[in-house]
Amino acid sequence: ALTYVFTAFVNVRLPIAANGGLIHLGNVPLFIMAILFGKKTGAIAGGVGMGLFDLLSGWTAWAPFTFIIVGIMGYVVGAMTEKHDQYGWKVAAIFAAFVIKIVGYYIAEIILYGNFIAPISSVPGNVVQIAVAAVVVLIVIEPIEIAVKKIGITQFA
Repeated sequence: ALTYVFTAFVNVRLPIAANGGLIHLGNVPLFIMAILFGKKTGAIAGGVGMGLFDLLSGWTAWAPFTFIIVGIMGYVVGAMTEKHDQYGWKVAAIFAAFVIKIVGYYIAEIILYGNFIAPISSVPGNVVQIAVAAVVVLIVIEPIEIAVKKIGITQFA
């Protein structure tokens, strides 16, 4: 739910790129949930949260791609950080998600637009989106982890 909310209500539409482009903060709760609760929760938070946004916000053609791409992003972040609690693993996991997003949406745009050139214009927006989420998450994740452990929450989904 938080992924949907942060995608739907904390965003900036870009007047560039073939699809208009959208920079949002939906990746922040996605990464936090994946780091805190693992790959299953990460995949659900990403795929369902952002896929639902696409379905309900006029980006319907993107929904299947988003469900797969962002679901994989959440799964990978969760998988990489489940057994490795060190900060460096969190950085590496978010970087892996960055690569998945850039490559995944580039391929999705090739499929949707039928050429290899138009998708290039979307890359900068995707870079900014993940970079902003990475900075926010890497600043807040440690205090959030401490709070979650104190409260005793061990599972979300």
